[in-house]
Amino acid sequence: MKYLSIATGLFAATTALADTPELTIYTYDSFVSDWGPGPAVEKAFEETCACDVKFVGAGDGAALLARIRLEGERSQADIVLGLDTNLTAAARDTGLFAEHSVSADYAFPLGWNDPQFVPFDWGVFAFVKNADLDAPTNFRDLGASDLRIVIQDPRSSTPGLGLLMWIKTAYGDQAPEIWEALADNIVTVTKGWSESYGLFLEGEADMVLSYTTSPAYHLIAEQDASKDAVKFSEGHYMQIEVAGKLKTSDHPELADRFLDFMVSDRFQSIIPTTNWMYPAVTPASGLPKGFETLVVPDKGLLVAPDKVQALREEALSEWLSALSR
Repeated sequence: MKYLSIATGLFAATTALADTPELTIYTYDSFVSDWGPGPAVEKAFEETCACDVKFVGAGDGAALLARIRLEGERSQADIVLGLDTNLTAAARDTGLFAEHSVSADYAFPLGWNDPQFVPFDWGVFAFVKNADLDAPTNFRDLGASDLRIVIQDPRSSTPGLGLLMWIKTAYGDQAPEIWEALADNIVTVTKGWSESYGLFLEGEADMVLSYTTSPAYHLIAEQDASKDAVKFSEGHYMQIEVAGKLKTSDHPELADRFLDFMVSDRFQSIIPTTNWMYPAVTPASGLPKGFETLVVPDKGLLVAPDKVQALREEALSEWLSALSR
């Protein structure tokens, strides 16, 4: 009887586990890192959903889109989290994303009416440096300097694509000459953000392409005020990060619940000190102490999602041409 009771208990536990729905979310690698928002988000949502959240790291944001395109309707993902407004039009064109019904009072300085993608945070691209470095405050002067910079590949990284759009938006037809001037400043082009920021911290470059919010990490998490972002006179390109549900989701109602959870106070309060970005919806408690010290651009730049693809191809060609010389 003892063994029968044990066997019955094991069978019940196995059955309960099998009945627990698993929500699979593709995202970028830093989101699921030990220091990223993934672990806290997973714990918080699982407390409300009677489900198992499975985050799958898939490189950087642009790599997410490439993976979804490759997998198509065979994808095991229920949700893709980590695309941005430079990628939403291309993602929509795959025909893989379902519509949502989420609404919120978003904190970024733009309206939002995308029927398929829900914002979860936003930020502003900037070059980050050591605070004691006297750095140029525009791309022309940066290209004329001897400072070493490290950037990300626009074909695999959303910050890399953001820099591409930043220069193209700010300089238009003059963008090729900006890239030609910058080419000898670039130490290396990394596949994703984590690699390039690590090189900067190791002293391999004077500046790294990142975000105006990156110094908040050092200030709040490390009590280190030695890093800051450079305010550029051309203005700064914005990034709004989003998530979307796949039409092929095995758990569409659960995926909808997660998208609603994303704009909740609990999720949004996790973002500032784990993803080190601005929350899409300002938490009731406000932003953490230290965010008030961050650089605020005089001008925000952003290309409408439906205009990005055509501009991206031209800008990418200019970038490749300049860096191959």
